[in-house]
Amino acid sequence: MNLTAYIIRRLLLMIPMVIGITLVLFLVTRIIPVNPLAVILTEKSMDDPEAVASATAKWGLDKSLPEQYFIYLGNLAQGDLGISFKTKNPVTKDIKMFLPATIELGLASFAFAIIVGIPLGVISALKRGKAFDHGSRVFALLGASMPPFWSGLLLLFVFYFTLKIAPGPGRVDARVGAPDLVTGLFLVDSLITNNMAAFKSSLAHLVLPSIVLGWFTLALITRITRSSLIEVFQQDYIRTARAKGLREQSVVFKHALQNAMIPLVTVMGLAFAGLMTGAIMTETIFAWPGIGRYAVESSVNLDFPALMGTTLMIALIYMVLNLVVDVLYAFIDPRIREA
Repeated sequence: MNLTAYIIRRLLLMIPMVIGITLVLFLVTRIIPVNPLAVILTEKSMDDPEAVASATAKWGLDKSLPEQYFIYLGNLAQGDLGISFKTKNPVTKDIKMFLPATIELGLASFAFAIIVGIPLGVISALKRGKAFDHGSRVFALLGASMPPFWSGLLLLFVFYFTLKIAPGPGRVDARVGAPDLVTGLFLVDSLITNNMAAFKSSLAHLVLPSIVLGWFTLALITRITRSSLIEVFQQDYIRTARAKGLREQSVVFKHALQNAMIPLVTVMGLAFAGLMTGAIMTETIFAWPGIGRYAVESSVNLDFPALMGTTLMIALIYMVLNLVVDVLYAFIDPRIREA
């Protein structure tokens, strides 16, 4: 099976997986002993029989559960995730409004984790057992063990409240204002519209939440890079390359690191999916209007269509990125590509 056929097969397999996910979500939201009308209508309207009857018919709550589910599937096939009980907007519209903030934060956090994590892992493997190795392992351990709400509050207290060298929560300073929206990514939109004040403010607001969100991923990348390289350094071909007199830089980056990338790609793919689906605590602490906060508010308000829409979107992101990781394997390791 060639790579194209493999990708098509995996994409087709996603269809029954999505249907299964929607079925589970639908059943869970219907099992909860809560009347959706209590969320849709006001307390006063609940006493009005006409308002209750009208809302019941409008939202399809007068139909049986199988009918409601198949209607949902039909709408989903057309890209319709339903109408939010709380905002009264299409869930697709709400997701499009909140998702760019999460994408921007996720990309910045991932870049921070890779730029810092891989060099830390490489140097730790080269200086195994020395002071730098112990220090980087402690740093990684802190990132892996400290919950985001604690590290986020700590960084805000130190850099925003005490030292006053970092901006507070939010995506942009209120005095500057958001740039004209084109993509929803403030850094990109401010460059497109040549709004450098908004660019500087957005970049400054992005630093602390990116560090908090990316620290855990950085810790994973550092530890996996270190352990994979230490294992690869013990292989015969590495000893042969060094015996031939190749420069250490060539041995590490051309021979060792490439062969240590398989487990690293797996970790980075899953970590990136987690970053792109929103970090609830980080977005809440830094008042970041992303998909994580939207999911929390949907849960609190028992907004079932919004909750199902965001959960389904998160599942799709994980499935797609898992496929991307598998495809990357073929490019990194020729043995997998030939198989």
